[in-house]
Parts: sequence; C-alpha cells; structure tokens
Amino acid sequence: MSTPTSCPLSWLEAHGTHYEIGLTLGRWGASACQRHLLQSPAWAHIMQYRGDEAMAAVQALVHRHFPWIQHELAGLADGLGLPYEDVFLWNCRGDLWALAPDGCTTVLAPQRLSHNEDGDPGFAGACGLGWVRPIDAPGFVSFLYPGSLPGHTLAVTQAGLGITVNNIRARRAQATGLPRMVLTRAVLATQSPAQAIALLHAHPRMGAFHLGLGQPGHAGTYSVEFSQQAVSVQIVRQAHQLHANHAIHDSQQDLPQVITASSDQRQTRGDELLQQDTPALDILADTGNASEPILRLSASDTDQENTLATADMDFSGDTVRWDVYAPGQRTAAFSFQGLHRLGDD
Repeated sequence: MSTPTSCPLSWLEAHGTHYEIGLTLGRWGASACQRHLLQSPAWAHIMQYRGDEAMAAVQALVHRHFPWIQHELAGLADGLGLPYEDVFLWNCRGDLWALAPDGCTTVLAPQRLSHNEDGDPGFAGACGLGWVRPIDAPGFVSFLYPGSLPGHTLAVTQAGLGITVNNIRARRAQATGLPRMVLTRAVLATQSPAQAIALLHAHPRMGAFHLGLGQPGHAGTYSVEFSQQAVSVQIVRQAHQLHANHAIHDSQQDLPQVITASSDQRQTRGDELLQQDTPALDILADTGNASEPILRLSASDTDQENTLATADMDFSGDTVRWDVYAPGQRTAAFSFQGLHRLGDD
C-alpha cells in the first residue's frame, strides 16, 4: 500500500507479537525521535523522573494488569534504541506534567465523531497511520506519533469501535494508578463502548483524558472523561457537543486541572459554532478566533501545538466509514470502510 504523495502522514503496517509490534513502531519513529524529541524541552522535563521510586511502582502496576502492553513498550524502546525506563516515562508524560504537548478538539454527534489531532509541531511530517494486527488481540488502524504507544490519538478497531482522545491537563496526581496512555491502549482491545468504559472503571487511573467513543448499531456516541478521581459518561443522542482540552462534565468540576487560553477559547468558539448549526468539519477548520483558532497551524501557537490531521468517523451504517485529512484540507488523504482502506482494491 502506498501513501498519498499530498499527505504528510505515512502509512505503516505492524503485525505479530506485542513485542514485535512495538519494535516495528520504534524503528519507524526512531529518526524523528533522534532528530526532534530527544532535543525537546518536553523530553528534558519528563526525564527528570528517571529513578523515581513512585514510577517504579507504576511500572509494576502495568506489568500486573497489562503485561502485553509492557511487551509493546519494551519493543518500542528497542526499536527506538532508547532505554526502557526513558520510553516508559515518555509514555507517562501527560500523567506527570500538565503542560505536555498534547492537544486536540472533538465534535461529538449522535452517530459521528469528528476530531482534530493536535500535537507537537516538531513531529509535523513524521506522524502516520498504522494498521496494527496483534496475533492475539483485535486489529486496528490508529494515528501514530513517533515514540508513543497507539491509542491516545484517534483509531478504529476491528470491532468497529471508533475512538478519539483529547488531553485533559490534570495537575500531577499521586503515582498510584495506571498511566492514561496504557489505559487507552488497552481500550483498543475492547469490543464495545460498554467494555471500554467498564475497563476504565475497573482499573486504578493516574492521569486524565477525554474519550469519544462510537460504534455502528449505537444510536449515540459517548463522551467519557476519566481521571484519578472518577469516570464520567455522557451519551450524545441529540444535541452535538464539542470538547477541547479540559474537563467539562459536572462530576469532574472539582478536578485540579490547567485550562490554557487555547483550550478555553476553542471550547467557547466551538460551542458558539454549534449553536449556529455549523457542520463539524467547518468547526474543525475554523480560524475565526485569530489568536486561538480551532485549526492550529501557527508557529507561535500559545500551547506550542499544531493540528497534524483531522478525522471524520460516521457510524450510521453497518460499518464505520471514516476519512483522515491533512490539516486544513477538504479532500481526504485516506478513506476507510472499517479497517479496509478504500482505493487499494
């Protein structure tokens, strides 16, 4: 399968054991990590936790609950040519640091999820879509960042489960739960929104995320905020919702969190556009707030994040149909029916 020449996203296939999948992902992302990540202030900040006894306990917790994810992390580290502890810490970045460079905006409709994937602009042109096929778990297609587990961005699974993920900048909680990126990787192995939500309830949580969940056969999509304190679920059956990068559910209002100007103003602007019945993709392409736009392409972005891709998932049929766009574009770079990539027949 080739990658469209106009799209800054590469296409990767990874299959085998979880270690082999991690190894493939690591080798794919190694040059970008060497070029950018290891020189970045974000990496330097997270590496301050090397040798932290609390993080050793978190590693033990991952081994106890999800040893197969630990195997993926081990393969990822070997593929990157980096120490396991460093790669583990990087995949805990949002649990350890409220200002880690992860963003995103999602529009949730009754049978549709539309999502801007916002992240470190230093990875522009180095991200991709990965078709991942473990030998002992459901396959999926996911947006990929170099150096990171799949599952904390956007994905569609073999079971037809569509997932979008938004950062919630919870202030550092005690390291007594599972990293949020481990939990969202585990969600990719579930079969339904109900199973995904049950998994979050059943395990101790360290950081915070917002998930959009959808699946054909469900009348609504699910807006899920999880934190160390709680798991909150709202079903979107009628009025559309927008979610930026802070907790907005009533049950999470006491969550200690950082709400940046970008997140606050994207939420406000997005809610205004929803009141005007603006289509989801138009909302995600909006630059009406020039200082804090929803579509984020500025080198001077106040959170140091840029939109790297946009996805649109439709669950109204028997199979999820979805498209992935390069930032600001209206012609899909990749189109899928389930996990089948259209145009490759």
